Amino acid sequence: MPKVLIADKMSPLASTCFEKNGIDVDFIPGMNLKELIKCIGEYDGIAVRSSTKVTASVFDAAKKLKVVGRAGIGVDNIDCEAATRMGVVVMNTPFGNSITTAEHTISLMLSIARQIPTANNSTHAGKWEKSRFMGVELMGKTLGIIGCGNIGAVVADRAQGLKLKVIGYDPYLSSKRAKELGVKKVELDELLTCSDFISLHTPLTEVTRDMINVTSISQMKDGVRIINCARGGLIVEADLKDGLDSGKIAAVALDVFAQEPAKDNILFGHPGVVATPHLGASTTEAQEKVAEQVAEQMAEFLLTGAVTNALNMASMSAEEATRLMPYMLLAEQLGSFAGQAAKSAVNQVTVSYEGACSKLNVKPMTAMALQGLLSHVVEGVNMVNATTIAKNRDIKINEVSSDEAGSYQSLISVEVVTENQTRSIKGTLFNKEPRVIEIKGITIDAKLGSNMLYITNHDRPGLIGSVGTILGDAGINIATFQLGRDEQGGNAIALIEIDSPPSSELLKKLGAVENIIHVIPIRF
Repeated sequence: MPKVLIADKMSPLASTCFEKNGIDVDFIPGMNLKELIKCIGEYDGIAVRSSTKVTASVFDAAKKLKVVGRAGIGVDNIDCEAATRMGVVVMNTPFGNSITTAEHTISLMLSIARQIPTANNSTHAGKWEKSRFMGVELMGKTLGIIGCGNIGAVVADRAQGLKLKVIGYDPYLSSKRAKELGVKKVELDELLTCSDFISLHTPLTEVTRDMINVTSISQMKDGVRIINCARGGLIVEADLKDGLDSGKIAAVALDVFAQEPAKDNILFGHPGVVATPHLGASTTEAQEKVAEQVAEQMAEFLLTGAVTNALNMASMSAEEATRLMPYMLLAEQLGSFAGQAAKSAVNQVTVSYEGACSKLNVKPMTAMALQGLLSHVVEGVNMVNATTIAKNRDIKINEVSSDEAGSYQSLISVEVVTENQTRSIKGTLFNKEPRVIEIKGITIDAKLGSNMLYITNHDRPGLIGSVGTILGDAGINIATFQLGRDEQGGNAIALIEIDSPPSSELLKKLGAVENIIHVIPIRF
């Protein structure tokens, strides 16, 4: 009989679910790391929320552990790399908190519109400051939603019920999906300049980190109100405070902070700030839902081997895993490259398999390509739910297989059709390592490192020297520098592996170089 540890406080429904499936369960919340390491060796699974840290040292001691289940979305408290190395599946419940977090967003928006928390404190203090608390109506105002995924879509629906005009920015929001949501799709600059209220619902990535800063705030309306129930790192808190102090920002409502638990923060005590301690998912219904879901997923995996919402493995047999793994890594990198290079909503994705790989089970490879494609804009995406998420975003998915691969043993290509353009990237395996061999029809031979610069340019003399000088002056070391072109003097591309992520200032300098068309940072 499998044995599972519930290491954090969660709904009793989790224990009930395990017991119903014949799984032995211990409920021991609040253990410190030393206590967890001491007992973890006897368990096949561990279910956690956000408090328990499942570190590499825990995995080293967990000789029987097969699965870690997170009742919620974020897995920052789980060392997924160590889990993968030890052969432990990490699962989460990415959709259980959508309604609850969206409702919390609406609550905070109403709170800052009518100054409810401050008025409440004033009234409890025996004051009657009716003239002090002049609010604003929501009806007729414009709400700008940054990130129109699961939670953002629910916020849009609720906001329209309050007669707000809703506009949205999301690179992966198709025109069709926007119409279904009743949202006017706009670019980020337009959203910033037109919105009376701005609500953030995007994952924290290298692209979105610090996206609300002094520059973006300067583009906003005077008297704008900002709500963040997504991730604290999306906002530069010092810039937010400056905006409040100057009166540029009328009020902000924050459920998340750059550093949590936030027991000391420069925004605390500011009269224009409403703050809650990361309560987005804190409702009875949501906690019951995610607790039951994670128990069901873990039980099914332990009893039947079925995998749901896994972050680090595919739905496949053990026999397939060894053969597929190198191809899956290649497919993920190609999809990730295409996703980071795309500048508008994706309408269609075609994943093609040529040669030996076409005779394998291509479904896990396609799922990995979609995971890579979506991972930079969708929180909680994994190879199990990537296809569903893509279809929910009206992305058409095609698979094409061919026995012939030219001079290569195997080829995988990812073609992405957006609202503005069609882009393709091809790759193969050399000694089981992924390599890119073609981008936009231009031949190139490049191994993808952790930090890459993808440059498109006109084929003219001097580009390599200019780029090298700028990177050198910035103290950025070049690991590899690969070039390709369609013809002499025609269109060209460069893939440069660098030792550290580029700053926004560096990207601007590179983009200003004569004959460079685009500079896109790519991370793996």
